[in-house]
Amino acid sequence: MGAPKGDTGSLLWKVSGNGLAKPSYLFGTHHLIPITFLDSVSGIHDAFENTEQAVGELDMGNMSQMQMKIMGESTMPAGITFDSFLSATDVTLLDSILTRLMGVGLGQLGTLKPALLSNLISVTLYQQYYPSLSSGKSLDQYFQEEALKRNRPVIGLESTEDQIHVLLNSQTLDRQAELLICMVKHPELLKEQMDKLQVAYHAQDIKALLELYEEEMPDDPCPSTEEEKNLLNRDRNRKWLEKLPAMMADKPSFIAVGCLHLPGKDGLIEGLRKLGYRVEAVK
Repeated sequence: MGAPKGDTGSLLWKVSGNGLAKPSYLFGTHHLIPITFLDSVSGIHDAFENTEQAVGELDMGNMSQMQMKIMGESTMPAGITFDSFLSATDVTLLDSILTRLMGVGLGQLGTLKPALLSNLISVTLYQQYYPSLSSGKSLDQYFQEEALKRNRPVIGLESTEDQIHVLLNSQTLDRQAELLICMVKHPELLKEQMDKLQVAYHAQDIKALLELYEEEMPDDPCPSTEEEKNLLNRDRNRKWLEKLPAMMADKPSFIAVGCLHLPGKDGLIEGLRKLGYRVEAVK
């Protein structure tokens, strides 16, 4: 089912009807974009002021405890090293890339799960490609901190454990290593995806964001499986759609989650409409 007309040019959506006394708002974030971007989103500050609680993927109020939990889950089992998965040539390549980007190689980072290294490399490259965009706190964090300043509750749709599972434990270590080395061998692909994501996000075009996410490049050397994509997006959306109605009924909510969770037949916009809400772009 295609998106109705008017469903492209907004990252901010008003959710009303279906018994809600006051509307809630749904906003698609990009985790590595500066706060100044919000000045280009019409209606966002009014929308935020007209709500009484902030909802995010995670309650980010306890980052240090969260980071400790992630570190606790981030290492490979004893006796397993990158030599267990990769050829000697690939191990050397990975070591040199890490040393160039991080200043330390597999000597220091070699016990970490491959998925965590993929994440570290992606974020480090992003900061190199877009130095002016990578400073300071994330949009997600910003809205939660602003809510706390106004003595509003902050609610997470997921626990740290949920996120750790998706990030570090949902794929076998073999598969994680396969995707990591593929990314290292094709840095131009990552750059191309980041550039397209930048353009689509700054245009506030969630249809383009969805197309980018769903795009099957015929010659993609590192394709994700259907199951991996569902785990990242569809399955999490379904769980969130079970929780959001009670939250919005309790208090008008400002819901800020990653922009790729909004569009598409399995996205939150369609999901909320199926539950009977009126979901309209704020322009």
